[in-house]
Amino acid sequence: MSVSGIIEKVLPRLKSMRERYHEISGKMADPNVSRSPSLYMKLARDQSELSGIVSLYEEYLRIVREQDDLGEMKNDPQFMELVPQEERRLATVLSEVELKLLDSILPKDERDRKNVFLEIRAGAGGEEAALFARELARMYLRFIERKGFRFEIMETSDTEIGGARETVIYVQGSGIYSLLKFESGVHRVQRVPVTEAGGRIHTSTVTVAVIPEASEVEVQIEAKDLRIDTFCASSAGGQSVNTTYSAVRITHIPTNIVVSCQDERSQLKNKAKAMKVLRARLLEKEETLQNAKIASDRKSQVGTGDRSERIRTYNFPQNRVTDHRIGMTLYQLDHVMEGEIDPFVDALRAQERALEVEHLE
Repeated sequence: MSVSGIIEKVLPRLKSMRERYHEISGKMADPNVSRSPSLYMKLARDQSELSGIVSLYEEYLRIVREQDDLGEMKNDPQFMELVPQEERRLATVLSEVELKLLDSILPKDERDRKNVFLEIRAGAGGEEAALFARELARMYLRFIERKGFRFEIMETSDTEIGGARETVIYVQGSGIYSLLKFESGVHRVQRVPVTEAGGRIHTSTVTVAVIPEASEVEVQIEAKDLRIDTFCASSAGGQSVNTTYSAVRITHIPTNIVVSCQDERSQLKNKAKAMKVLRARLLEKEETLQNAKIASDRKSQVGTGDRSERIRTYNFPQNRVTDHRIGMTLYQLDHVMEGEIDPFVDALRAQERALEVEHLE
């Protein structure tokens, strides 16, 4: 369902909110109410919660009225040439207001305010999978840069021919989780590998995980549960690039989760980075267990977010990208690999909103 379609569905709810807002405003103007501080404060809180939504709703209605008025001007010779341009402008403004309006009435996901760890790992396919993992990491970095978020490469494990077995990217900024959360899962690539002499198309996979950052308050880790090893940082091929034991590997003994970091020359900095990643993975593991039953009861059409779920196929010979969760195909693989994944992000977010609206009813 499109965003416009979802808005049409919730119009009665928005109208009711506006009526309630004006009702509260009327009560607050009553002298008897102003003499009761507790009642007045409650009404003020209710009014504050509704004010932003009502303002956006009235802006939406104003634009719709302008569009209707514009339709009546199409046959007027004085304005015929100006109408198409104004129609495009109003359509753009309306689309922006609809998105803001929808976001304002849906439940907030607390994770949207958190920084995230974007983990990209080569799956089936050997060196070809590692090469595509490197390309996917570049695609996401382009997307993150275009959106204006800050990022830091926390860990990368290179192969001899330029691939990456694993890349961990730390992305900072409120709202980044809402843009990347649907990227978790298995990404499949179909193409002729550079290592293939016969020109045959191979299929390889890369696994992506998007994990919100966890604070020390959310995840408390006991020192006795950790095994910390240090080693010399190495480059592709395994040769040491640093003669000091600055690289750090942390094993969380109860869960057997292993995190390593070698990007910094300082052992202390590498340990701090590795602990950040470990906390995030432990919180993700805990939330996955807690939400297992909910996920089975309420399967979403946009996927479970499970990293074992195949979500997208990148077919290089046909310049095609298909998202299997929403059945969306674009013949613009070259643009997508440059970080232009917005069509998929927008469609998946719209689908999520549609499902959330159903649960509001």
